[in-house]
Amino acid sequence: MQHFLTSASWKQQELQQIIDFAKELKKSPVQPLLKNKTIALLFFNPSLRTRTSFEIGAFQLGAKAAVLQPGKDAWPIEFELGSVMDGEAEEHVIEVAQVLSSYCDMIAIRAFPKFNNWQEDKQDQVINKFARYSSVPVINMETITHPCQELAHIMALQEKIGDLKGKKYLLTWTYHPKPLNTAVANSSLLIASKFGMDVTLLCPTEDYILDQKYLDHTQQNCSQHGQNFQISHDIDSAYQDADIVYAKSWGALPFYGNWQQEKPIRDQFKHFIVDQDKMAKTNNALFSHCLPLRRNVKATDEVLDSKNCIAIAEAENRLHVQKALMNQLANQNQ
Repeated sequence: MQHFLTSASWKQQELQQIIDFAKELKKSPVQPLLKNKTIALLFFNPSLRTRTSFEIGAFQLGAKAAVLQPGKDAWPIEFELGSVMDGEAEEHVIEVAQVLSSYCDMIAIRAFPKFNNWQEDKQDQVINKFARYSSVPVINMETITHPCQELAHIMALQEKIGDLKGKKYLLTWTYHPKPLNTAVANSSLLIASKFGMDVTLLCPTEDYILDQKYLDHTQQNCSQHGQNFQISHDIDSAYQDADIVYAKSWGALPFYGNWQQEKPIRDQFKHFIVDQDKMAKTNNALFSHCLPLRRNVKATDEVLDSKNCIAIAEAENRLHVQKALMNQLANQNQ
């Protein structure tokens, strides 16, 4: 049985097959491919695009989505093995995963890190425990990576550019008043390198470099495709001749769980905003962002409203790639 926890465990050709089928579903969205199938959607964190696209996607394929918010409209869940459950949690993931597996054909999880201890959070305990005890496929709706966003991102780029191999891809850190999850940034590096692009990570200082695990994956992918991976702290050279600019904000890992000390550092780099002057240095690059995006904080109105911005197209593609993914997983043994 195959789960969809991270794109790192899937081959490029397998991901491309999902994207290709998503392109077909975009042309003919309502098909009874998952008639009488069910999927449990567990949201430990808020959602707009993810919840809407999964619910509508399941409906368009004839499936039923059951949406649950543990701790709100479902019991709080314990994840530590061997724990004495005398706190808030009412039931353990061991039982939850097995029960939901008996009801549903798939389980999807959205669970952000707690932002206290990166060494703990990087274990991605919530979704990995569900995958361990579930007897049906488990889908990552965003934890410390966001593989569904990756698929939508690549689909949008292919629709505009075609073959992506050798394209100059810039992932740039942008300012945000709060420290955010590194999930989309991690995923950006994973998928851009997996699809053969020349990848640059631009961030203000060494403190904002992403976890070594994702750097190693990126370097390995780039090497396999004969491409380069570099980390830059220089805005001008990083933007120069880029074909794609992907923007995201994230908190500095050395200050993980100690965000008050990080804030005055982060506040020095508001000039990392994506604006027209920076985009003018590129090769007429496409711009995108996973959304939500604070206008004139992360990127200017001029950039967001330009014809080169594909953020809305990427968001729409979440619906199509997730339908293709659900079809792939639900029918993998047929």
